[in-house]
Amino acid sequence: MARQPSEQPTDADEVSSSDVSSADGADRALWEQTRVTPVEIALPGGVGFTLRAYRMSDQLAGTEVAESDEDDVFDARARAGLDDDEDDEEVVILDEEYKALVEGKDSDADEAAEGDEPAEEEFHDEEKEPVEEVPFFLTHKGKLLVFKSPESLVSFVRSGAPHDLTQLDTWPTLAERITVEDVVVDDEDSYELDLVVENLRGGHDTWDNQLLIEAGEIARDLAYALRIKAVVAALSPGTPLDDLDESLRSAAKGGLGGFRGRRRLRKIGAQQASIGWRTIIGKISASVDWRD
Repeated sequence: MARQPSEQPTDADEVSSSDVSSADGADRALWEQTRVTPVEIALPGGVGFTLRAYRMSDQLAGTEVAESDEDDVFDARARAGLDDDEDDEEVVILDEEYKALVEGKDSDADEAAEGDEPAEEEFHDEEKEPVEEVPFFLTHKGKLLVFKSPESLVSFVRSGAPHDLTQLDTWPTLAERITVEDVVVDDEDSYELDLVVENLRGGHDTWDNQLLIEAGEIARDLAYALRIKAVVAALSPGTPLDDLDESLRSAAKGGLGGFRGRRRLRKIGAQQASIGWRTIIGKISASVDWRD
């Protein structure tokens, strides 16, 4: 996200604010040099700090996420050789059929089976994932590490403890130079997921466009980085929650587009939206590892 240039101090402010300006400059320099950003997230379980970096998708390996039983249920059945339809059936082969199989008289079927085998090159025709800029967070083994104070975040970063951002080529610089004073979160990197559901329940007239738009941004980032498939699916293009996001963005722009966006928002059920977002926030919360 682009940062807004800071205002230059006036002559009257120059002396009294020189220390603050220097500190601000040092903060920006560290984050811009390392291309990492401090993030503040408010969840039902509390408010905490973490780190986010955007990199090309082929530059870093994602966090290791253990597959859930729900995701693997069909694969597990296949590995176990289970078949709902034939599990308890006894297969009977007549003598004539057995004889035909042994003597190779079922050649037509064999030829058809051979014809169905894919050519070797077909195994290599799958589309590769496009290389694009994607979010990475301070994660470890599928969990988002969130710290309840800047002091605990800095202590962890400097400790050398394992996590996924150590893959960054700029990480050694960040780990060496970061101080508590550096952990200053910009407004655009502060998210209030704990307010989303209550805001949606209040009805269309009380919806906070900016709050909900920002919630969608961080939820998409976290869902991608933490590989939360259900959240990725719920916010994917064409879904009701994506339609809500698009309508909010249109409404926030104002003008004719804003008028149309507000009309579309009126058609979106507040209860359904709040239930959908409650599920999303619950799944994100379940993937957070709170650190003191």
